[in-house]
Amino acid sequence: MRIFAAVLPPARAVAELGAAVDRLRALPGADRLRWTDRAGWHFTLAFMAEVDEALLPDLRARLARAARRSSPFPLRIHGAGHFGDRALWAGAAGGLDEMRLLAERADAAARRAGIDMEQHRRYTPHLTIARSRTETELRAYADGLGDFEGVVWQVESLALVRSNLPVSGVPGEQPRYETVGIWPLGGGDGERSG
Repeated sequence: MRIFAAVLPPARAVAELGAAVDRLRALPGADRLRWTDRAGWHFTLAFMAEVDEALLPDLRARLARAARRSSPFPLRIHGAGHFGDRALWAGAAGGLDEMRLLAERADAAARRAGIDMEQHRRYTPHLTIARSRTETELRAYADGLGDFEGVVWQVESLALVRSNLPVSGVPGEQPRYETVGIWPLGGGDGERSG
């Protein structure tokens, strides 16, 4: 199972960013980018790649503990940037220290559950908007969202998301994301299904 821990923005924040992204899609050359589906927009906290289902019970218990130990925090989608010439993203503002701590706890939960994680590096909160298979100058797109200031919301949960990669072979097909677990931050009522 291909999974990751994430913060999922609420519908209002997604709609607001979507309207701004629609303007970017009108820029010259935008048709060369693979724009991500709004239904899949998320802030990845810890990417776990392929995980053996036998590890899931321990992972779920450890993610629940990580969520209980973390307090809710304010967040908003803010600004934009790009990773080289391959990925365009929207950033975040607000409780970034709390978000980084939640990412560290999710990463530690995965490691302790026996999941082989990438080498640890400083967490950079980002929501991927578009990707390019070829070298593409993304600066104009990032600049187009540079002053974006989204609505503030309270992050109140940690989600475990399954990524179902495209299998049809249809060009432009997007991965499908399925929330397989949600834990409230700071305790709350325990795990909810997606």
